[in-house]
Amino acid sequence: MRQKNIKSTAAGIVLIAGLLLGSWATTTFATPVRIGVVPNPCAYVPIHPTAAHKSSNDWYDHWMKDWLDTDWGQRCRYQAENAALPKATSHRIVFLGDSITESWKEQVPDFFKDDRLDRGISGQTTEQMLVRMRGDVLDLHPAVVHIMAGTNDVAGNRGPTSVAQIESNLQSLIELARSAHIRVVIGSILPAATFGWSPVEQVPDTIRAVNQWLKDYARHHRLIYVDYHLLLSDINGGMRREYSEDGVHPNVAGYAVMQPLAEAAMKAALEGHAGQK
Repeated sequence: MRQKNIKSTAAGIVLIAGLLLGSWATTTFATPVRIGVVPNPCAYVPIHPTAAHKSSNDWYDHWMKDWLDTDWGQRCRYQAENAALPKATSHRIVFLGDSITESWKEQVPDFFKDDRLDRGISGQTTEQMLVRMRGDVLDLHPAVVHIMAGTNDVAGNRGPTSVAQIESNLQSLIELARSAHIRVVIGSILPAATFGWSPVEQVPDTIRAVNQWLKDYARHHRLIYVDYHLLLSDINGGMRREYSEDGVHPNVAGYAVMQPLAEAAMKAALEGHAGQK
């Protein structure tokens, strides 16, 4: 249920008492209650589906709606994991991205070792990554950040956007990292012909346009650009069939193609490639 306007003092007292007791946490209700400023906002965010979510017909969408209603940038996803991290090594690397990054660790867990941190979240756009850039990257004090984003912007996951807006968001992510003296590796948007969950058109052309901008921007600012798209794409700009089951997310074979490129980029970044500061 959604919170209604409080029409009496008595109702207000009941609401306050409920909040103090924690009885309105999202572990109880399917739809989060809007409660405002609290010491630990993540206590009221359903980062895992509740029993109420699981009992609904479209439980995943129901769960995601409730999560995004209370935590649009999904800053709570890695809060506990971040808090438990030891002090950063001199070679810590954070991978910031969407489901393509999140799935990388799931499918190739051995790649994320020796202080390599996966901070991908399924479905996220570049704007959402900007919201959690501090908590999931800057505050972790990595030497390098690997940014691979834009797929869900092109798919229209959070509504209409433009190539210019995607580029602006990516530029902001890069500038925030560099302002904290974190070296930046930029991964291209991976190839896709269509998105199974979205009716948007001209997907390959849009991806090519953003990737060209990324490549030019990286060259101009002496950053490392990793062209995963070049090796994964077919002649039409879609993902080669042997590298993906759904045409968007790499399978183990796809990540095997990406890994040597990522390794070389990380090595160069850690060695101070191109004078990055």
